[in-house]
Amino acid sequence: MASLPVNFALGLLFGVGLIVSGMSDPAKVLAFLDPLGAWDPSLAFVMAGGVAVAFVGYRLALRRGCPLHAASFQLPELSGMDGRLVTGAALFGIGWGLGGLCPGPAILSVGLGNIGTLVFLPAMLAGMWIARKLGVRGRVRRPPIV
Repeated sequence: MASLPVNFALGLLFGVGLIVSGMSDPAKVLAFLDPLGAWDPSLAFVMAGGVAVAFVGYRLALRRGCPLHAASFQLPELSGMDGRLVTGAALFGIGWGLGGLCPGPAILSVGLGNIGTLVFLPAMLAGMWIARKLGVRGRVRRPPIV
């Protein structure tokens, strides 16, 4: 349970980052997704910053050989595109474009009192539940729990 405070702190940092960057504001996200209208390119800088931090973070983490609390890293085995990937990306994009939210900001927006989230979040959770019931899961090798 020692990792609980660390996980809480990281979640709090992530939430603050979403608020500061504007990712929790559906209107700002929708303005970014509208290049022919009132386009707001600021989220492109947020995404570029996230990609840069993830790139460096992955390089440093994978250099270790194994994580701190596991025998090995659990990385996806598939590297190509298939119908499931394209369909999932399309559904994610449609939901993001219609609602202006993706899962992290949607959960955060409930706490911020955004009314549109009260429609989006249940629809997102229903989609996750349906995907699980249909057996749509990632193909990641999971080690047995000891």
